[in-house]
Amino acid sequence: MTDLKITLIRSAAHSLPEQRKTVKALGLGRVNGTVVLPDNAATRGALLKIAHLISVEEINK
Repeated sequence: MTDLKITLIRSAAHSLPEQRKTVKALGLGRVNGTVVLPDNAATRGALLKIAHLISVEEINK
């Protein structure tokens, strides 16, 4: 099972409201903030909406 390490590399302040809500729902609060989430379809779908704001790395357990 793999996890995803997601880092916010750009601010969501001037993004669309839907993108700001997605950033907050993923648990990202500020630039260079990092969260580790499970690799599943729901997470991947959310990441596609804000791909221009984040950096993603795979972590093997």
